[in-house]
Amino acid sequence: MNLTDLNKVAQAMVQPGKGLLAADESGGTIKKRFDAIGVTSTEESRRDYREMLFRAKQPMAQAISGVILYDETIWQDGKDGTPLIKLIEQAGAIPGIKVDEGTQALPNCPGETITLGLDKLADRLAKYYKQGARFAKWRAVIDIGAGIPTYAAIHTNAHALARYAALCQAAQIVPIVEPEVLMDGDHDIDRCYEVTQFVLKETFQELYYAKVALEGMILKPNMAVAGKKSANQAGVAEVAEKTVRLLKACVPAAVPGIAFLSGGQSDVDATAHLDAINKLGGLPWPVTFSYGRALQAAPQQAWAGKLENVVAGQQAFAHRARMNSLASKGQWTPELEQNKAA
Repeated sequence: MNLTDLNKVAQAMVQPGKGLLAADESGGTIKKRFDAIGVTSTEESRRDYREMLFRAKQPMAQAISGVILYDETIWQDGKDGTPLIKLIEQAGAIPGIKVDEGTQALPNCPGETITLGLDKLADRLAKYYKQGARFAKWRAVIDIGAGIPTYAAIHTNAHALARYAALCQAAQIVPIVEPEVLMDGDHDIDRCYEVTQFVLKETFQELYYAKVALEGMILKPNMAVAGKKSANQAGVAEVAEKTVRLLKACVPAAVPGIAFLSGGQSDVDATAHLDAINKLGGLPWPVTFSYGRALQAAPQQAWAGKLENVVAGQQAFAHRARMNSLASKGQWTPELEQNKAA
C-alpha cells in the first residue's frame, strides 16, 4: 500500500467546490428510475443516459471530482467508441466503482440486512484498478424501526465495511466507507443522531482493528435528519448543527474528507443542508457531496430518453451540480435555485 498516493486521490475527491456523482445504480434501481420517466431500461439506454452526463463538460469539469460507476458502466464504450471511463478522465474527474453486491437478510435479525460482496473482492479490485478505477464504494444499510437496529446488525456491517476498506487499500484503491442509516421511518432527528453515532463509533473501531489507514479513505455518511414519516421534521439549521456535532464526536480528523449521501432527501433539501453545514465552519475535514438522486432526478426528467432532450438534460445536471458545488463552499442561497441559467 502506498499511502501517499492513496491520500492524494482522497484529497482530490474532496477538493474545494467539487463532489462525487454517484452513477452506480444497480440494474433494479435504475429500472425504477427509468420507469418513472417512461424509458425502457436496456444496456443501450443506460449507456446513453450516463454518457449524456459524462459528456456534460461544464459540470463535470467545474463541480465533479469523481464518478462512482456500476460494473456494467465501467466496461462500456460510448456511441463513438470512446470508453466511458475515458470521458470521465478527460473531464478531469476520477473514475470509481461500486463493489458491493447488494444486501440479503441478516440471520436471526428480522428486518435487518448484511451487505454482500467480500468473496473474491481482491480479484475484482485488481481488475477494476487495471481498468482505471482509483476509488471504490461499499454501502452498509442500517434501518431504524421497532427494536432495530440491533448491535448484531451494526457490528456485522461495520466489520464488513472494514474488511472491504482494507482490501481496497491493499489494491491501491481509495475506499469510500458508506454506513447509511436510512431515513425511511417515523423516527425523529434525535433518534437518527443516536443510531448514527452508534454506527459511526462501531465503524471506526472496526476500521482500526482492520488496520485501515484513515488518511487513505473517504467517509460517506448520512446527515442527522428525521425519518420521512416523522411528524416532527427538523429545520435546516437543526440538521446542520446536529450533523456537525455528530461528526465531530465520531470522525477522526485524519480522515481526508466527508462526502454526504443524499439518502432520499429532495434536491433542494440536500443542497440546503450541505450548505448550512459548511456555513457553520470550523470543520476539521472538507465536507462535500456524493449524491445520486439529488444530482440526477432533474436531468432524468429533462432527458426522458429522447435524443433531442440531451442538451436539456445536461443543463439540468449542470444546475444541480453548480448548486451543490456552491453548497460545498457554504456559498449557496435559495434564490440561486430560481436562476437556472446562471
